[in-house]
Formats: sequence, C-alpha cells, structure tokens
Amino acid sequence: MKIVLLFVILIAFLAGYYLKGGARQEPVPSPKKEEPAEKHEHENILFWTCSMHPQIRQPKAGKCPICGMDLIPVTGETQKEGAQGVPILQLSESARKIAQVQVSPAVRKFVTAEVRMLGKIDYDETRLAQISAWVPGRIDRLFVDFTGTRVQKGDHLVSLYSPELLNAQKELLESIKSTEDLKNSTIESIRVSSKQMVEAAREKLRLWGLTPEQISQIEETGTPTDHLTIYSPLGGIVIRKNATEGMYIETGMEIYSIADLAHLWVRLEAYESDLALIRYGQEVEFTTEAWPGEVFKGKIAFIDPILNDMTRTVKIRVNLPNPEGKLKPGMFVRATVHSTIAEGDKVIAPQLAGKWICSMHPEIIKDAAGSCDICEMPLVKAETLGYVSGTKEDARPPLTIPLSAPLITGKRALVYVQLPGREGEYEPRDIVLGHRAQDSYIVMSGLNEGDLVVTNGNFKIDSEVQIQGKPSMMNPKPITPPPQPKPMDDIVPVRGDDNPSTSAIPTAFVNQLDGLFTSYLSIHKALAKDSLKDAKEGLKAFTTALDKVDMGLLTGDLHMAWMKDLEDMRKSSGNMTKAEGIEQFRAQFASLSESLTQVARRFGIKGPKPLIRYHCPMAFNNRGADWLQKGEQIENPYFGQLMPRCGEKKEVFTPVVPASSPKSPSPLPHSH
Repeated sequence: MKIVLLFVILIAFLAGYYLKGGARQEPVPSPKKEEPAEKHEHENILFWTCSMHPQIRQPKAGKCPICGMDLIPVTGETQKEGAQGVPILQLSESARKIAQVQVSPAVRKFVTAEVRMLGKIDYDETRLAQISAWVPGRIDRLFVDFTGTRVQKGDHLVSLYSPELLNAQKELLESIKSTEDLKNSTIESIRVSSKQMVEAAREKLRLWGLTPEQISQIEETGTPTDHLTIYSPLGGIVIRKNATEGMYIETGMEIYSIADLAHLWVRLEAYESDLALIRYGQEVEFTTEAWPGEVFKGKIAFIDPILNDMTRTVKIRVNLPNPEGKLKPGMFVRATVHSTIAEGDKVIAPQLAGKWICSMHPEIIKDAAGSCDICEMPLVKAETLGYVSGTKEDARPPLTIPLSAPLITGKRALVYVQLPGREGEYEPRDIVLGHRAQDSYIVMSGLNEGDLVVTNGNFKIDSEVQIQGKPSMMNPKPITPPPQPKPMDDIVPVRGDDNPSTSAIPTAFVNQLDGLFTSYLSIHKALAKDSLKDAKEGLKAFTTALDKVDMGLLTGDLHMAWMKDLEDMRKSSGNMTKAEGIEQFRAQFASLSESLTQVARRFGIKGPKPLIRYHCPMAFNNRGADWLQKGEQIENPYFGQLMPRCGEKKEVFTPVVPASSPKSPSPLPHSH
C-alpha cells in the first residue's frame, strides 16, 4: 500500500514540473570536431632532416639514408635576409632564454699575449776559451788534472818542457848581447838592426805564450828556462781535459776548454704561429725543475732568420746572467714571453720607447745614437725591431672579442652578430682572427667596434641555422638536397685516373688478387660483428695471400705501381698485427682499405659479384672512412653493431675476370 502511495506522489511531482516549464531544454551546442593533434603540430613543417647529417632533406618522416636514425621535422619560421643576401635567424624571447644567448661588444683594448717555449741552457759561446799548445813539447805537470775544476784568470795550468822554447830564449839572450856589443858602433844601420833582432826574439816568445814578466825575468837572469808555464786567460770551469802528464803534444793541440758560467745562453724554439709576438731585446722569464718557484730573467739576443721546415719552429737565443751559479748547462727550462700588442701586431715596450739598442748585445740601450760599448757596432732605433713608435699613448689598440665568440673550423672563423636595435635577430659574419691574447681574440677584419657578438649560445644558434640549411659554421654555402643516385645500370664504366697507362693486365695476376680480397672481406665481416679475434684470423690469411702474389707477372709501370701498393698494404697489416684493441685495429683497417681500393682500381677484381666501396662520414670523429664489401646491405666495420647501417655507396668495381673463365682475356680494370 505504501509503495503504491509513493508511486502516485512521484507521478504527481513530475507532472507538475513539466507543466511549469522547469524541464525546458536549452539547445546544446554541437561539439567541435577536433583536428588531430599530429596535423596541427606538423602544419608548419618545411622538411624532415637528420640531426647528424643536415644535408639530408626529405619531404616526409622516415629514416636517414646514411646513418639510419629517425628524421626530425624542421618547422617554418620567419626567414629574413640582411645585406648582400646574408640570412638572418630570428629567435623569440623564450627561445633566447632556452638557448641562454648572451652578447658582448667588440672593443678596442690593449691585450697581452703569452708565448710559451721550451728550451735548454747552454754555454755562452763568447765566453769559452781553449787552452792549447803554442809550441811543441812534453807536458811535465798538469796543475788542473780533472774536469769541473773552477779556475781564476791568471791561474797556472800546465808546465811544458820544450826544446824549441829553449832555443828561442837563447836567441833572445844572444841578440841582447850583440846589441850591447854594438851599441858603440858608428854605423847606425847595424845598431838599428840589432835592436830589431831583440824585439823579434821577444815577440817570438810572447807569441809562444810567455808573459811579459817571464820574458823580463829571462833577460834579467840571463839564464834560459826549458819549461813554459801556461796560465788561464779567464775564470770559469774546466769543461774538457784532453791531455795527461808525460804526453808529447804538437802546436795547436787542445789541452783544456774553459767556460765562464757567470753568463749563459738559453736556446729556445718558438712555433711559427708565435713569431709575430717575439722581438729582439724582449725580456724572457724562465723556470727550472731545480729551483721550483724561482723565476730567472734574460733578454732575447738572437732570432734565427731560417725556419726549420720539419718542426715548423725558429730557434731563439737568450742571454742569461748567472752570477750565483744556480743554473747549469744542460738544464731544461720553461720560458714565457709577455707581449703587449697594439694594432698591426706591433709590440709595446715602454722601456724602449725612443731608445737606441745594439743589435748584437740587447743589454746595451742608450738614449741617443752611438756605438755599442762591447762590439762597437752602431746602435739602431728600437722601432726598427718591431716595437711601437713612441709611447703607449701613441699606439692604437687592436679590435678584440671574447674567446667564446668565434666558431672556428679549419681556417674559417665565424661569429653571430646581433643586429643593431633588433633584439633577437642574428646574422653570421666571417671574420679574420689574429692572435689569441689572454681571454680575447684580436680581430683583423670582418667586425667593427661596438658590434654585438654572441658569446654564449652561439653553438645552439649555429645548429638551428645548420638544420634549416642556411650557411653555417660547417657549411659556408646553403645546403641543397643531394642528387638522387643514378641506377647502377646507367653508369658508364671508365678506367680510373690512378691506373698506369700500360697494356692489359695478366689474367693470372688478377686471379691471385682474389685471395687478397677474400681474406680482406673476412676481416670486414668480423669487424662488422665486433669480433677482434676473427678479424685477426682474417688478417693472418690476408698476410699469407699477400706473400703469394707473384709480382713477376707485371712489367713496366704496372710493376712499379704494385710495388707501392704492396709497401702500403704491408705497413697497414703490420700495424694491425701490433694493435692492442679493436679501435686501433679499425684505424689501421681504414688505411688497408684505402690501399686495397687502389689495387681494385688499377688491376680489377675477379667475379662473379661486384665489389662496392662504401663511405661512413661519421667514422673516427667525423673524419670519415671507406671500406670494401660485397652486397647491397651495408655492414659498417667501424661502428659494428652499434650503428651497422651507417654508410653510403660511393663506387662499384665490376669483375674483369669471370669466375667461371679464369683463362679468359683480361680487359682493362674499371670501376663505376
């Protein structure tokens, strides 16, 4: 009963609600048809490219034909062009924040470049003395009997017995006696002649090494001596002793060599790129392992006018005072030159402004023209040696930019410049850089003072420019899509330029080469599977096959060409044998591949299948490398299973000797 009552009440309520219009329905808008998110996201895509190979530009998504990576979309942005058609990249404020773009003005300022050199301490050649015999005789006494002894100027060194010296003294005494006997002669010419004989006898003894005191003693005593004492002409260290007591010596024989170590030379080598920063007379600072923390100073006294074409260095000589004897010849030193640079690679040296300097002795500096106090050569103006004329205020500072601003690749340097009054718009500029100095580069051309260059975020800007196919650091010219490769059947085989112009190659020789290519391909397969063990087994087979090739089948230019190829392959295979790991083995495999490619071009291959040369541009830090293989499916030996399909077809070698007809005539080798 209660249920029926409740049902009646519900019916009455609903009827009253509809009668009052409470159930009036508003028109419900039809839901909008949402477009697929993918379509909205991709509506501004210009093309698809590879992040590793930006030259790839495809109209739709897919895989990179070189490395097999997924292509990424390049969306359309506002593209502007500056003066002379230079493309401009425009970044929004949010994009600049993400890229952390920072700019800095190009400014003119004096900068100091630091040139570091290595070298060794040596004797000062101008302070070396050789003690030699001036007369023949026998050494009766060596007062200095070992090397390394320190001697002073005037110390006695050798006592020498010499019969010839005895006779010369007798001549002097007899000449003196004759002069005494003839002093009362009325004939003037006889008196003069006798005096001349005395002077000649004295001069002879002096030239034989006797001191004026020794000669005077002989004249006073009237007794000749049969021994000569040799004295040191300078103070220093005995660095060589070439005689012993009792030895008979001839005139001119070296007995001692003495070096004055109070003054030394430092021989340095400066790189070719640093020569513009080095000047005669500059102060050089040195440090040694023997005296850590102590700095020694000298002056550049010689710059070799000839460059060593093997090391690309120039020899520098520095005069170094050594009053305390701390420095020893043979010590290695680290040297530093600080050059303050003005515009035009002029070096600023305030202490030499308006001075005159000796071109042989840089320590001689005067305020006016004159002669050197040491060598008496005329002094020259410091400005003629590459220094700034006048004071620092007279020079113009060079234009500089921070070190992080330029993007440098090879000989090319590029900066991104923010356009004046147009924040967020950047254009690339090719510039010519000068020397690096402290935290700056000197700009020779390409920028003006005040230009705002990007110092942070420039690599990200360049990456975006590169992806869009505009001129960038790695690609000075706009990137155009590579032409589609022609079908292999359309390529006309031609003889390679490296082939010697000779008669046909013997078929028997090409047949012998088949063993080389077979063993090489086994090495390639092993490296593609990352198996160093199997690769080494293939190398053994390759070496054996190489030894079996009969070069006597070739004559003339072909024989000489094979000799060169043989030398290259033996060198590469030998280095592969010594390789300690698979990466070293792969590096030498690249060299072997180059040599074997030349062999295929010159002499051809045996059938039935063609041999294909592939190229991987990413191998060895993007230097790129080639290899040979059979088959169209790429097997990369340099990346192995990490990136097995990275590579592109470059050349095809078709068989010149059919596999089924080893005795058939051999045409000239050729390649696609």
